[in-house]
Amino acid sequence: MSKQYPGWERGRPRPHAGETPALPKMQDTGMVISCRGLRKTFVIGKLDVPVLKGIDLDVQRGERLAIVGASGSGKSTLLHLLGGLDSGSGGSVQILGQEVQQMNEVQRGELRNHALGFVYQFHHLLPEFTALENVAMPLFIRGMKSTEAKPRAAAMLEQVGLAQRIQHLPSELSGGERQRVAVARALVTEPACVLADEPTGNLDRGSAHALFELMQQLNTKFNTSFIVVTHDLELAGRMQRCLRLVDGVLLQG
Repeated sequence: MSKQYPGWERGRPRPHAGETPALPKMQDTGMVISCRGLRKTFVIGKLDVPVLKGIDLDVQRGERLAIVGASGSGKSTLLHLLGGLDSGSGGSVQILGQEVQQMNEVQRGELRNHALGFVYQFHHLLPEFTALENVAMPLFIRGMKSTEAKPRAAAMLEQVGLAQRIQHLPSELSGGERQRVAVARALVTEPACVLADEPTGNLDRGSAHALFELMQQLNTKFNTSFIVVTHDLELAGRMQRCLRLVDGVLLQG
């Protein structure tokens, strides 16, 4: 049986139930992500647990920003809110001038696909697909045909030093190589910003430094902003700006 892509390779977007208004035109004013008074409170039983207590943040195009903090401080929660993966309890988030909190899930998904890339501690590669196919997947979601998507994916894999590994499955790659594939997948859509949640957390020291150097090089080459959540203070210190999340508030690192 031939391998089936998840319904996106025929050159048209996935169908959605009902009609959804098209996204407004995104504004490229130099500000990639901005939030004001951003709050998040979790309800656990009868208790309200505030995690984020009014975050104000501006991220410029091409900026490299690290966010550090203790485990459980809300770093990943903040990253999810900035990326439109979750809704805040109050405040606002804008991505390229678009107010995320006012969008429905379909609109948020399209905005993420066009404006953002994501890298996680675990690579989340699809095991049955090659490195090339995994990197091309966001383009398939966008409705791009295979004849256009795969050359773009191959070019991005070359950028991350994996030109000779494009036909390998994730199980045939090292941990560092899998994360490089994940970075290539995040950048293949030419996003304005990449949000990375502990991207070096599962790597040995040498692989972690190599991946970090790669992200810095790609930031410079493509002028893509990077927001990186990390426990690694040494790596965070090499970013252009470092903020610390303490008691639900962002402080200068």
